[in-house]
Amino acid sequence: MTKIIFKELTSKQNVLFPVSLSEKIAANHPVRIVNQVVDDLNIDFLLSKYKGDGTSSYHPRMMLKVLFYSYLCNIYSCRKIEKALQENIILYALFLNYINTLFFST
Repeated sequence: MTKIIFKELTSKQNVLFPVSLSEKIAANHPVRIVNQVVDDLNIDFLLSKYKGDGTSSYHPRMMLKVLFYSYLCNIYSCRKIEKALQENIILYALFLNYINTLFFST
């Protein structure tokens, strides 16, 4: 009988993901197009509508990226978008600059 060899199991490692998650996303993935398009948008009108009172807000660019990519993936429900942000590594990687996860009512 042949000896079975398994890859090393490192479930208790300190870093679960590579240092840069964007390395794992293909260069031609649609999420990169959404990212570039939203970064190129002039959102001065949206920014002028923020009052600045209360707790800090998520940046409008990040919210637009979430909505555009979710709609591209046929995800329209706020709760499903929230779930996708928690489970979809590509969506999560794109918005990693915003460490706090979004809640469906955001």
